[in-house]
Amino acid sequence: MSEPQADCVWHKGKAYRKGYTTGSCATAAAKVAALMVLRQHVIDQVSIITPSGVTLHLNVEMPMIEGQQATAAIRKDGGDDVDATHGMLIFARVQLNDSGAITLRGGIGVGKVTRKGIGLPIGDSAINRTPRQTIEAAVREVIGVERGADIEIFAPEGEERAKKTYNHRLGILGGISIIGTTGIVMPMSEESWKRSLALELEMKRAAGLDKVILVPGNHGERFVREQLDLDSECVVTMSNFVGYMIQEAVRLEYRHIVLIGHPGKLVKVAAGIFHTHSHIADGRMETLVAHLALMGAPFSLLEAVSQCDTTEAALEIIAEQGWMGVFERLAIRICERVAEMLRFTQSPPKCDAILFSFDNQVLGSSRPVAEIAQDFAGEKRC
Repeated sequence: MSEPQADCVWHKGKAYRKGYTTGSCATAAAKVAALMVLRQHVIDQVSIITPSGVTLHLNVEMPMIEGQQATAAIRKDGGDDVDATHGMLIFARVQLNDSGAITLRGGIGVGKVTRKGIGLPIGDSAINRTPRQTIEAAVREVIGVERGADIEIFAPEGEERAKKTYNHRLGILGGISIIGTTGIVMPMSEESWKRSLALELEMKRAAGLDKVILVPGNHGERFVREQLDLDSECVVTMSNFVGYMIQEAVRLEYRHIVLIGHPGKLVKVAAGIFHTHSHIADGRMETLVAHLALMGAPFSLLEAVSQCDTTEAALEIIAEQGWMGVFERLAIRICERVAEMLRFTQSPPKCDAILFSFDNQVLGSSRPVAEIAQDFAGEKRC
């Protein structure tokens, strides 16, 4: 990058290196391919200005010129925020013509859009709006206003790498997405992760769903399939971002939200903790102890639970002494906490909560589980 002193961000006293997006890679690859056609010689480095105004100086790999067509690749670098696309080559093939128009499409390894809700037409290549604009603008700057160009962006490793992303859940099949609104990857940032989760909410809402089940991860999705007998189409992963995903569901006007998860995560919500990562807050045992005490549990149980390191260990002790009713109480309290968070919204969604164990057994729920499942049984594709 052009300014080494700006190449990192500081987080908890440590410097983390910035990276650049697949959109920046595709833009640089297309620009240098167009330059090589015009100049008819191989170019080994190219510069672009990202949408955020940062200038990148990037090494070109596998440059090739074939008459009025050239191909070049840029290697994706996520900095210290490594993701599924880090280190892969993003290629552009540019063929010049006399049409005056620029066309852009995705080739092998770039996914296709199969569902509404992500801002691209069904059937289009998964190249988001900002990268489309930067790719076309970079090529237009090179070739001038008279010439035309056909641009193909492709990524030979894309289909395999996409298996490690959320693309399939967003209806993007067959490869990666060419994304990036700023062109720069900011390390230690949760915003892009949160946004990718919210995109799934948007996609399902655009498909007509107005009820959603939010789960921390794959275990919750499996519980929904096996214990509620509902299709995973109703399920969206919220990771640790409980409050954010509830806010997004309100923005999108969902009518019914169900939070389903292991007590290790959701017990925190009963204490008003809406970001459940341990680096934010951890009141699991304190919350369990408080609710057991309110139920009249003996001091010996309270003391034993307070000494546990995990909720699973606490669960064993609670079960042995016959106080499993605490989990129904907690599920109800989770819904009360959500209602408190949404108390100033005009049309808050209905909320339910279900807590389950690692062996997929229901521990407690805000209403009978059968009633909650029945509410979703008639929902489109659920």
